Amino acid sequence: MVLAVSGLCKAYGEIVVADDVGFSLAHGECLGVIGPNGAGKSSLFNLLTGVASPDRGSIRLDGHELVGLPAHRRARLGIARAFQIPQPFANLTVYENVLAAATFGAGLHGAAAAESAMAALERSGLKGHWATAAGALPLLDRKRLEVAKGIAGHPRLLLLDEVAGGLTEREVQAMVELVLELKRSYAVIWIEHIAHALKAVADRVLVLHFGRKLLEDTPHAAMESAVVQEIYMGIPADAAA
Repeated sequence: MVLAVSGLCKAYGEIVVADDVGFSLAHGECLGVIGPNGAGKSSLFNLLTGVASPDRGSIRLDGHELVGLPAHRRARLGIARAFQIPQPFANLTVYENVLAAATFGAGLHGAAAAESAMAALERSGLKGHWATAAGALPLLDRKRLEVAKGIAGHPRLLLLDEVAGGLTEREVQAMVELVLELKRSYAVIWIEHIAHALKAVADRVLVLHFGRKLLEDTPHAAMESAVVQEIYMGIPADAAA
């Protein structure tokens, strides 16, 4: 098991963002995460990466407890995150962005960092743009760059935060194909509002609401459940039944 989360709780005063959340994830699996705005999806990623500390609970990566470790230690242990809004160094080239991720995120140096950066660019479909300034990339390629930065350090767990958001339908399909290919090599958690993208990739879907896990099931069962139809898609439960 790559990731095991149990009893994860976090509150900011009266605002609860994680309420006894638990799940597990194996190598080669993709867990989709859905829920309305404010459900605790991004907070979950913050807790996994060490941006925020839980009030209680356990996060184990390959059997090692992560709670109490800073973000940079978790990155070195194998957690990578691709952000919803791409955050490249706009004036650096695509290659230099990914090289920086391999060097400072994963702790690689010299030839190892360079080889890892080029491999990540090739795998994410950006090898032909290696010398392009990152700020000049169109949105799909900026999102590919986020993914490339994540995989440059050979992580164990890849966290994808709405990487299909804002893309055209054709671009969404391209992102789906990329994530499907990456799933062979990593454990993946994908927060996404585009239901058909998750259905194409995820093995299971975790539904969050006010920080609490409502259900975890196959993508079809989760999306078609009455509770998801009501709280996430706006369809009254009696109409969805």
